[in-house]
Amino acid sequence: MTIKKRTDGRYEVDIYARGRSGKRFRRIFDRKQEAVLFERYVIANAEKKEWLGASVDRRTLTELLDTWWLLYGQTQENGETEKRHLNKTIRALGDPAVNRLSKRTIAQHRSQRLEDGISAATINRDIYRLSGMFSTLIKMEEFSKENPCKGLEPLKETPPAMTYLTKSEIGRLLETLTGDDRRVALLCLSTGARWGEGSTLRGEQVNHGRVTFLKTKNGKRRIVPISEELESEIKTSDTGPLFRVDYENFCERLREVKPDLPRGQATHVLRHTFASWFMMNGGNIIALQQILGHASIQQTMVYAHVAPDYLQHAVLLNPFSGGISL
Repeated sequence: MTIKKRTDGRYEVDIYARGRSGKRFRRIFDRKQEAVLFERYVIANAEKKEWLGASVDRRTLTELLDTWWLLYGQTQENGETEKRHLNKTIRALGDPAVNRLSKRTIAQHRSQRLEDGISAATINRDIYRLSGMFSTLIKMEEFSKENPCKGLEPLKETPPAMTYLTKSEIGRLLETLTGDDRRVALLCLSTGARWGEGSTLRGEQVNHGRVTFLKTKNGKRRIVPISEELESEIKTSDTGPLFRVDYENFCERLREVKPDLPRGQATHVLRHTFASWFMMNGGNIIALQQILGHASIQQTMVYAHVAPDYLQHAVLLNPFSGGISL
């Protein structure tokens, strides 16, 4: 019997795909259905008789995605999101057999998307995810060919326009929002939190004048101090989710206040607003990097130009010391 239930309630697959002389596969799954799918996958691949010299991989990208999900994706915290994006990319490519996929076809796909008005940044992220899927499958010995994305240079990206809310716009936004929508806005404007970090905040993450962000972009937790007034406002319960917000509705309210928001930014303007006002009020760029959780100071430097003393040393420390005579 290749599948057995363990004492801890999980299911173990123990199978020799090509008999006792072949490779042994042992994996543990939380659900029996996952174990059955894995068993079928191992048997199906054994029946392809790849050891006889068959070198053409005719699996479709969707089949590879299913394998990636079964063996790796579902174990990742952001697996569902990654799978959704990968599905969109695969559909846009036409779900070809992998032996028909090459750097040339991917490059043609990118060019077509650019013509369709998709930004280079979005296209680069999509191809990066696809490349990551292949890299993972190669490491797990589930794909034996070269990563078709390897060597494909990313498209040149135009730096996105960055804007922030003025104090009057902040006031108008808060006047239009109520309940949890208003509380999330206050949190993001006060801490520089990304929408995903702020809107999913739980009561146990807010304590003693500190907010601990866990679901961050780089996976590292981040602690940001907050005022007593803000803590009292947002901590409506000690545990569990603090907010229930409708993202689309929130964006509509935001665009009513700021109709000229750059494409694709929406709620990210709250983060830009915090960072911009932090620097305009005399904040330190290194401290801002820590608060925002940027891995590199270069990411944070985009806010430096709004500081009141930005490059002011060029005036004070030149040979004339602020004048025009020695």
